[in-house]
Amino acid sequence: MFFHKKEPIHVVKVDECNPRFAQLMLEQFGGATGELSAALQYWVQSFHVENAGIRDMLQDIAIEEFGHLEMVGKLIEAHTKNSDQTEAYKSTLFAIRGVGPHFLDSQGNAWTANYLNEGGDVVRDLRANIAAEAGARQTYEELIKLATDEGTKQTLVHLLTREISHTQMFMKALDSLGKLTDPFFGNIQPDETVSLYYNLSTNGTEQDQRGPWNSEPTFNYIADPLEIHS
Repeated sequence: MFFHKKEPIHVVKVDECNPRFAQLMLEQFGGATGELSAALQYWVQSFHVENAGIRDMLQDIAIEEFGHLEMVGKLIEAHTKNSDQTEAYKSTLFAIRGVGPHFLDSQGNAWTANYLNEGGDVVRDLRANIAAEAGARQTYEELIKLATDEGTKQTLVHLLTREISHTQMFMKALDSLGKLTDPFFGNIQPDETVSLYYNLSTNGTEQDQRGPWNSEPTFNYIADPLEIHS
């Protein structure tokens, strides 16, 4: 059961409407990195998790993301309200679709469930969620650079901040499972190439770069992968 409180988690205040900026904001309403995608992804993932604590966390964050969707919708509504006669409005998607949010991204592409990344393994889901939060945070960072008024910017900073909070929660959940840095999850034993690094990016002139990803004892550096089969 869901209850809707009319007060958003963070006060949404727009000082000056800008329908062109509202079109950019659609990215976080009906786009791949948007709040609808996150809310549905985490909510569905929660039904795959046996760990009661992690299930509760996923549901809490999912519902918070629905709250963020409401905030983004309010921003879009405020930036398009009473501006339908302006030239700026006529140059946007809202000229055809009408004021307020729609299930579209900033380019007019319809939202699709293909944006959702969920499976049946809690470790892969939590890792997918960390990537999703990083994508959303980056989008908010770019929107903040383009924000046209201070009230909008404050809301966007809050939304960006919560992406970081959620990332920390997902990382803590992985750590509680002992899987934060462990790449070996699942039930299939990898073969003998698991600790090999293939040097396949060469042109004969630039010196090969070395680091912990291609150095012993973690990785065996192989200049030619055919060597291991010769």
